[in-house]
Amino acid sequence: MIPLRDTNPTQTVPFVNYTLIGLNVLAFFFELSLGKHLNEFIFHYGVVPIRWTTDISQFQIDMFTFIPLFSSMFLHGGWMHLIGNMLFLHIFGDNVEDRFGHLKYLAFYLIAGLSAAFTQVYINTSSEIPMVGASGAIAGVMGAYVFMFPRAKVLTLIPFFGFFQFIELQAAYFLGIWFLMQMASGVMSLGIGADAGGVAWWAHIGGFAAGAILFPVLKKSRYQ
Repeated sequence: MIPLRDTNPTQTVPFVNYTLIGLNVLAFFFELSLGKHLNEFIFHYGVVPIRWTTDISQFQIDMFTFIPLFSSMFLHGGWMHLIGNMLFLHIFGDNVEDRFGHLKYLAFYLIAGLSAAFTQVYINTSSEIPMVGASGAIAGVMGAYVFMFPRAKVLTLIPFFGFFQFIELQAAYFLGIWFLMQMASGVMSLGIGADAGGVAWWAHIGGFAAGAILFPVLKKSRYQ
């Protein structure tokens, strides 16, 4: 399922969301400029679970223990990875920012991203694969959105055996199905590595859960 837009107008300009999208795009173009040094860069600035847990357990803590927790949120593994994430962020992020306010939204986004990273590290502590991408933080945005706007309509593109169908789904159905797909994939990955297929399923699950937990705390008092 591919979301194309929602029917949920905002009352404010979501400049934090626009800035986050811009930073992700700029970071990706910087990655492209690195050429043969890209893999080394990703290893240093992505979250590598075994490196992180080793640093903590052996008290070998320095700035590079924590910097990847933040830098990894702005790095992506390819064009489709970037475009897919930015599409979801564009559609769902503006409304969440509208309800939280700009500064709270930024704090929320980063906390959701951290929660996603910690969930993946906890589930797959021995992984040597760097984890990058904004999807954990964006999953947090989606977790807040589904409880704030469960009846908002999402225009969805559904590929079906070579054909494409457009359908409007309520956010509760679209995001509920999305979350169940992440759960199913996450559970199936437990026996073969929680980042099976190059996707950090448990980061998505952890981010979504963080969004659902945080939204009652951060929402504006006038939220209905």
